Amino acid sequence: MTSPSATEVQALFNRIAPVYDQLNTILSLGQHRIWKKMAVKWSQVEPGNIALDLCCGSGDLAEMLAQRVGPMGRVYGVDFSCNLLEVARERLAGSPVGQRIQWQQGDALALEFPDQYFDAATLGYGLRNVGNIPRCLSELHRVLKPQAYAAILDLHRPSSEVVRGFQQWYLDTVVVPAAARLGFTEEYAYLAPSLERFPTGPEQEALAKEAGFRRATHYTLAVGMMGCLVVQA
Repeated sequence: MTSPSATEVQALFNRIAPVYDQLNTILSLGQHRIWKKMAVKWSQVEPGNIALDLCCGSGDLAEMLAQRVGPMGRVYGVDFSCNLLEVARERLAGSPVGQRIQWQQGDALALEFPDQYFDAATLGYGLRNVGNIPRCLSELHRVLKPQAYAAILDLHRPSSEVVRGFQQWYLDTVVVPAAARLGFTEEYAYLAPSLERFPTGPEQEALAKEAGFRRATHYTLAVGMMGCLVVQA
């Protein structure tokens, strides 16, 4: 199966925006918020920082970053799905934390920020869906200040055949049927092929270093079904 185009992926996420959070909870066995908290910690974001949540979706990670940067900090939540950004805006509208976040529609392959702008960054469940992973990593490196960290969280194909079998069973018998009940069978059928195409942890480390990051460490989570790439500019 060929990779979907950027336009197709954008349209997909615009369609699933109303049920994105619900299906993420199912997809992660209810653990995605725990992993997101780990990613925020690995980003080493501090009070007063300017932080980026790239491919921010409905804004969970951006919200966690905003809690860490405090009233003197600023967070930019960037996504190419206008529908998901609207979900994020509505979810945090009126909250003090939400006032620290600027939501912005944008392309992860051509960020509209100056060089060395951010003190920390997160990218949750987005790297697997960009059209050009090396270019995305290069853009992320460009907008981070020297020595700054980013944490890149995503689903993975496990190396263990047993765990891989469980993951495929879970996708086939739990995730896709749940999506089907909500009317999104086709949209979530793309998951398995996207996992097959996604670089392994060691491959991600190599790509990050080629993009200019001085350090890149991939942490395996959930017996290989999840992973977090932590990079330093």
